[in-house]
This record gives sequence, structure tokens and C-alpha cells, in this order.
Amino acid sequence: MGLVEAMDGRMSLSDTVFSFLEEGEGGGSGAGTEESPDGSCRGGGDGFDSGDEGTSDGAVENKAFWESQQQLLREALSRTSSTEVKLLQRTNDAVNKMRAEGVVCTCSSSTAKECRNCALVFVAEQLHRLGYNSALCKSKWRRSPDIPSGEHRYVDVVMETKSGKKGPVRLVIELRFRAEFEMARGSQEYNSLVSCLPEVFVGKPEKLRGVIKVMCAAAKKCMKDNKMHMAPWRKHKYMQSKWLGTPERTGPVMSFPAAVVVPDHPQPKLRASMLTFDLHRTAVEVV
Repeated sequence: MGLVEAMDGRMSLSDTVFSFLEEGEGGGSGAGTEESPDGSCRGGGDGFDSGDEGTSDGAVENKAFWESQQQLLREALSRTSSTEVKLLQRTNDAVNKMRAEGVVCTCSSSTAKECRNCALVFVAEQLHRLGYNSALCKSKWRRSPDIPSGEHRYVDVVMETKSGKKGPVRLVIELRFRAEFEMARGSQEYNSLVSCLPEVFVGKPEKLRGVIKVMCAAAKKCMKDNKMHMAPWRKHKYMQSKWLGTPERTGPVMSFPAAVVVPDHPQPKLRASMLTFDLHRTAVEVV
């Protein structure tokens, strides 16, 4: 497959509206709290200022915040190159094929679309068939004072730039992106932001970082207004750990000998004479 054009540029996101991410993220749940179905903790001493949200000043400030979040989210999602558009289309084609063919899950008797791991394997394999350097990724992070330990699986694709001078470009693929931010008791304003998110996300880490920042600030504001604590698995640091850390990257196990994944470490060369050379072996270039 040919080389693709470079995807340059940084997102011009204003950091001023993200003060919610910097305040009060280290505290744990107070005594007497009760976990709600959306992953937050409700209870007595929530530590938030009560404030008079019925005043006109509070209403204006609240409206301004959500309008700015809408604008920032649109800006973050609009940073899309032709390469991302093409990869998104092929990812959607793979998902539709999986649903249409009723691919059987290898973990149980259900179908692959009902199993996240098997769905990721299927999509990674389909993209690999098309010549992409796709892989299954597993990110893992340790417990810290702010967040619990955890792990997350997704797919990524590594592509060379057109010039090759800036190194390879990594594109993250999340099949159920919108669901990662859904909240059972989200406010109307927060749910409006969630509805703007794509079901399948394909993009560079820089683009994903901007979206996460917007959505975590919005989630914090939503929970503060509803007098709920910020659940640790909804915090900015936790969400970043899912996709933006250093993952364990493994190539898909192919059920056909059409393509191979270039290993991280060079394999020893096979020694063979021209008389015994296996003419059936094929070399496939992965870009």
C-alpha cells in the first residue's frame, strides 16, 4: 500500500475552561456516600459550594460554560484528515461485515458483535487484510492516589508519513467510543455533548486528547451541579490512561497466510541454498 500524507497541526483548545479538571480531583469519597448507577457517588458532605444557581449571574455563567464546551468539542472533532476519513470508512465496513455475517465469538457461543474482544480481533484482522499495520492494543495502568488500576483494549494502526521525515503516525480506533462517556444521570447539556461523539472513533492521539479534555471537564461540571462526587473512573487521568499511555501492541492472529506482522525485534535469517529455497513463501511489505 502506498504511503499516506502527513497529518500535522495542533488543536487550538483554550485551557481556561478546564479549571474543573485541576480542582478537587485528589479527594476520595466521604463517609456516608452511596454509589449511584452512573458510576458517581452521592451523599452528604460533597465538598462543593452550594451557590445560588437561581441567580441570573449563575444562569449566564452556566450557559456560557456549556456553549464553550460545544464549540471546543466541535473544534476537536473537526481535526480530521483524508487518511482518517478513509480508515474510518474501512473500519465501519469491517464492523458492518461482522454484523452481517454473524461472526461467531471464540470466547462463548454468542456472536462477535456481542463480545468486545472478538469484535476488536475481527476488525484488526480485516484492516490487516487490506494492508494496514493494525494491531490489538492493551493498555494497563497502576493504582494511584487519584485513580484505581485498570486496563483497556482497543485497536490502532501505524502508518508512515508521505515524507517519512517525521516518523510513523499512530491512529487510535475505538469501536464504542460514545459509550465510554455515557452517564445514566447526565444532565441535558452533558447528554447533548455525548450525542455529538462518534460511535466509532478513528484519530490521532492529539485529537483524542482534546476530546477527552472537553468531555471530562463537562462530566465534572455535570456532577458538581447535581451534587455528586466525580467517580475515579470518570476522571481525566483515568480516561487518558485508556488510550494515551504506552500500550502492549500485538498483531492479529491471522487465519490465512496472506500477511505477516513485522516483529518488533528482527528475527534470525534463515540459511538455505537456492536448491532448497521454499518457493511458496511470500514476502509482504507492511507499511
